[in-house]
Amino acid sequence: MKALVKTELGFGHLELQDKEVPVVGPAQVKIEVKYAGICGSDIHTYEGHYKVAAPVTLGHEFSGTVVEVGEGVTEFKPGDRVTSETTFYICGECEYCQSGDYNLCNSRKGLGTQQDGGFAKYLVARKDSVHHLPEHVDFQAAAMTEPLACTYHAVAKTNIREEDVVVVIGPGPIGLFTAQVAKSFGATVLITGLTNDKVRLEKAKEIGIDYAVNTQAEDIKELVSNLTDSYGADVVFECSGAAPAAKQGLDLLRKKGQYAQVGIFAQPEVPFDLEKIIQKEIRVVGSRSQKSADWEPSLELMNNGSVNAKAMVTHEYDITQWQQAYDAIKSGEAIKVLLKPVE
Repeated sequence: MKALVKTELGFGHLELQDKEVPVVGPAQVKIEVKYAGICGSDIHTYEGHYKVAAPVTLGHEFSGTVVEVGEGVTEFKPGDRVTSETTFYICGECEYCQSGDYNLCNSRKGLGTQQDGGFAKYLVARKDSVHHLPEHVDFQAAAMTEPLACTYHAVAKTNIREEDVVVVIGPGPIGLFTAQVAKSFGATVLITGLTNDKVRLEKAKEIGIDYAVNTQAEDIKELVSNLTDSYGADVVFECSGAAPAAKQGLDLLRKKGQYAQVGIFAQPEVPFDLEKIIQKEIRVVGSRSQKSADWEPSLELMNNGSVNAKAMVTHEYDITQWQQAYDAIKSGEAIKVLLKPVE
């Protein structure tokens, strides 16, 4: 089968290779991939900023059909429509595994990073990570369950209440998903971007976000002040991974507000205004990836229409067209790009 393989670390080194179809083992499920989404971390990996266990087939956002199950698997059968968590291996013994926080296990291995992932015709997943697709979730939407679960994980950490005013900074796929999840909790949601984010801000309006704000053309602080009787936002989600955005987020928050860092910063050291955190008694929380408990709620948000994942797909390519997909993302033309396997 054809697979898109990161052959070594550093910029590039992404090759279309012929690989053997994986063999299913005990407690595993073999999946024929229908669609695989390109994640921001795939871009970081391609550009050499994110380390993986090269050589490895990339792709950790995907949907497909079960073609074979391993010994001991009774929950799935060939023909089932499924998606899978990224977790392929955990130790099962540390306190994080025992509490269900698999995303924090030091021994965790993920699909598309340490284990061959979804940029191929077939992959093998552990049965405990696989989820059935609900009736109203098609393969395209299901391929984005993983990023949606990441945002559900972040939103669930902040205890959003109905009628809270929430600001999401960064209108990329993660920001757009975060905004939709926050709205499903009953919040009034603002999402911010820059002039070159026009396509994404228009998409935010299309999917029902309350305010889509170009901060280079509109005073976001004044808008937040007007919406909150000058108190400030209740919750800010920083989804861009840009240092100026983190500073802006703290500034927009009310006293006793909540700040969640969702975006990954390109540089390891980021200036952060600790004085503002102290004086406002701001609660700061980080959100890393997702865990098993985030998946069924995320699938249901798509199933009941609270989240419109399919509307975010702007481009589809097959895995032989990686360069076109990459260029579309880097140009800002694309919002969410899906790849299809080839024989």
